[in-house]
Amino acid sequence: MDDRQPNILLVIADQWSANRLGCAGHPTVQTPTLDQIARNGIRFTRAYSECPICIPARRTLMTGTTPRTHGDRVFRKSQPMPSLPTLAGCFRDAGYQAFCVGKLHVFPERDRIGFDDVLLSEEGRPHLAIDDYSLYLSDHGFTGSAFAHGLPNNSYIHRPWHLPEHCHVTNWATQAMCRVIKRRDPTRPAFWTLSYEAPHPPLAPLAAYMEHYRQFDMEPPLEAPWSDDRKRLPHALQALLNYYPRFDGPALQEIKRAYYALCTHLDHQLRIVLGTLREERELDNTIILFCSDHGEMLGDLGLFAKRTFYEGSAGIPMILMGLPGDCRIEPGTCDDRLVGLQDVMPTLLGLAGINVPESCDGLSMTGERRREVLYGEVLENNSASRMMHDGRYKLIWYPAGNFIQLFDLELDPEESRNIADLAEVKPVRDRLERALFESCYGKDVEEEWVKDDRLAGFDPGPYKPKTDRTFSAQRGVHYPQPPSGTVPDEVGFPE
Repeated sequence: MDDRQPNILLVIADQWSANRLGCAGHPTVQTPTLDQIARNGIRFTRAYSECPICIPARRTLMTGTTPRTHGDRVFRKSQPMPSLPTLAGCFRDAGYQAFCVGKLHVFPERDRIGFDDVLLSEEGRPHLAIDDYSLYLSDHGFTGSAFAHGLPNNSYIHRPWHLPEHCHVTNWATQAMCRVIKRRDPTRPAFWTLSYEAPHPPLAPLAAYMEHYRQFDMEPPLEAPWSDDRKRLPHALQALLNYYPRFDGPALQEIKRAYYALCTHLDHQLRIVLGTLREERELDNTIILFCSDHGEMLGDLGLFAKRTFYEGSAGIPMILMGLPGDCRIEPGTCDDRLVGLQDVMPTLLGLAGINVPESCDGLSMTGERRREVLYGEVLENNSASRMMHDGRYKLIWYPAGNFIQLFDLELDPEESRNIADLAEVKPVRDRLERALFESCYGKDVEEEWVKDDRLAGFDPGPYKPKTDRTFSAQRGVHYPQPPSGTVPDEVGFPE
């Protein structure tokens, strides 16, 4: 093993599910680079996003804390970061050079949250700040044209990328990170964060990758009897089903091809970063962790996007590759302990020999301690849901309507059978309900969604469909720049 303090490369994808990897046994999606990283390290098979929405998830990842600690389980895009130690700040304070390329999703956008510098791409949000990717496009003659493909940020309309290949945001992030690596200070270790926007919509893959997937038949979506009767579903699921059109047959297959094309494109671009590390003779002294902020339902159970605690939405990839000979990370292994994004910070700091701040809620993924249950939470309105997971059984609670589901992931990994009302699992349900009750706080308690030592929920009244006045958060032409300033937290998602 190299005697120098190790570099750290944290790679974050956006909206990538745990099971959509070749190494996870997926029948279609091709991820040769990530599969090789997994063969060189550990893949954590029970990894979850504690709050599967972009901003809360990233606050958890960057502070090592749960939403209860960092203050957002809603998507408060105009809320500054909390006064907590950050992952980047801890590395920087320990003598590391700390750089980020890609998406941060913080406010204000130019807050570096502990990094020495950030080269930013922010999904076309120029009303808050002009990012570096937008400047790159302008330098190449495409000022304000990132969204000239006409696709929205939260929809499944798709088409091939409309600009030259080198102008795709995935290519830009890769090239920018390779340049950062080459420009490093050779006397100090580095903490690099490469935060890709893909495969989050807009679904605008390079045409070559879209064509590549035409040779494959797309696997059918997962189905479940409990999801068939929409009127009996909780408000949160009715809202999602109302917001997104029902895609099936060839339409759904094309959506999957576009999404998988973005995944494989990212995977191939990541190889260039690894090749740069190898040629710079830093690969064997670099710890690599790959994860995503949350998953994507992609039509499974009739649902799309995130914001729920089903496996497609809350389950995330978590792959850790250590230095050669590090006995804490055995190559080619899987670890089924319950882990979350809160665990990334203590894991990476621990592997680098840096003290973990007392503010961290997470546990090291290579340590002896393992949690017995993992709590998840999302939103505080009629679409709120909560999760309690013990590694085998997952309980999901929708306060609006007091709707409870229980799944045995060992016997039913596709979550097709809700066993919450079966007598033989009542002790399991009671135990998880009690653990969930004890984890509730804030509005859950103040509005008496929990009371008298039980989950009480509330009556939201009949579901009333809402129209999508934002056209799925559609962006426009970004030159001249849109008006600046803060904007409401709503982004057009269903409630």
